[in-house]
Amino acid sequence: MTTETPTKTDRQIASDLVERMPELATLDEIRDELAILAAIRNARESIRAGESMSHDEAMGRSAPWITP
Repeated sequence: MTTETPTKTDRQIASDLVERMPELATLDEIRDELAILAAIRNARESIRAGESMSHDEAMGRSAPWITP
């Protein structure tokens, strides 16, 4: 029998984040941390959907922009 860990809601994730931050954290700092978490989630979703590329592929695409 397998038990799955319940997925936290966005509100629970935000609440946990705020609880872990220093008492004097500013709204800007909280916003920045939430933006990082959102970016990580979006990246993971893109990877799961097959919308990512390998490191070599990325290097190949960016090669024309890099000057020696």
